[in-house]
Amino acid sequence: MLSKILFGFVMVLIVFPGCTPLGDGALRKSVADREGSVQGGVVKKESESDADETLIDPATRSIVRSYGSVIKHYAARYGLDWRLVLATMKQESRFSPEAKSHRGATGLMQIMPVTSEELSRVFEVEDMSHPNDNIRGGVYYLRRLYDLFPGAQDGDRLKLALAAYNAGIGRIYDAQDLAAYFHQNPLAWESIKDALPLLSRRHSILHRNVWSQDRPRSGWFGNSGETLRYVENVMNNYDDYRLMLN
Repeated sequence: MLSKILFGFVMVLIVFPGCTPLGDGALRKSVADREGSVQGGVVKKESESDADETLIDPATRSIVRSYGSVIKHYAARYGLDWRLVLATMKQESRFSPEAKSHRGATGLMQIMPVTSEELSRVFEVEDMSHPNDNIRGGVYYLRRLYDLFPGAQDGDRLKLALAAYNAGIGRIYDAQDLAAYFHQNPLAWESIKDALPLLSRRHSILHRNVWSQDRPRSGWFGNSGETLRYVENVMNNYDDYRLMLN
């Protein structure tokens, strides 16, 4: 089974689909600026090259022209590849600053209301609706999720963070419990892909064997397909942008 440390994280996190909240204390943990090369989606220096505008689609070209400097700035500050942020943004909002989901997630990075409130306190802004603040909050939050999976290989760690951004960190921890129950590596994305569908209500008998109750710690999860598609789509976007953008 997973360590008591992981169980402790699950108990303090509030689970929402989409961009999900961490505790205020965790959000306030500083992330040092980094310098160096790209590994997975993590970088240590901001790229200085502009986009090759002959290769990218009009929507991407427009968002890079409008917010490229902001995306690059905060990606560099929090140690992520700016093209990964762009890929996540494309999947989250289709590059619409006014986007709002039926669950209340808003902006380019689709930040959930509870998360928005916490980030507003962290960054000392009134709210996270302004595109610049929304980008900053989403990048910061994605980095914090990445940091919750130490020990995973770079590619797996990135996919785990993206899955947590979409489904909630508690869902991923539950899937890790199931992976460990079946003697699979809970830090391998392939194990989590197999485990996420098992969090649905139809597997309540299994849940009793794992958690001594008929549901996972974060409740039943019936949207695993959405999360798996989300991760795949973001990674496909990211692969495209790494080819097209410097």
